[in-house]
Amino acid sequence: MANFGTIKSYDSGKGTGTIVPEKGGDALPFRKSDMQQQGQEPQQDQRFGYDVKDAENGKRYAVNLQQQQGEGDAKQNQARAQQG
Repeated sequence: MANFGTIKSYDSGKGTGTIVPEKGGDALPFRKSDMQQQGQEPQQDQRFGYDVKDAENGKRYAVNLQQQQGEGDAKQNQARAQQG
C-alpha cells in the first residue's frame, strides 16, 4: 500500500465513494468491492491505505482499500482489552 488518504464521501446505496489523497491531488473514486474489509461501511474522515489503478479510459481509481487504525482507535482498543 503506497498511498494513504481519508474518505471524503460514501454512498451506501450505490456502494461507491471517494478518497482524498494525503499527498494532495484529486479525490479518487472507489467501490465497496475494492475494500479489503467489505463488511464495514467506510465513514467520512476515516483514514485508509490504498493502491491506485489506472483504467483504460484514463481515469484513476483507488483499490485494495484497508482502514488504517488511528492513534485514538488504538487507545480505545487497548482500554477495552484491559477492562476485559
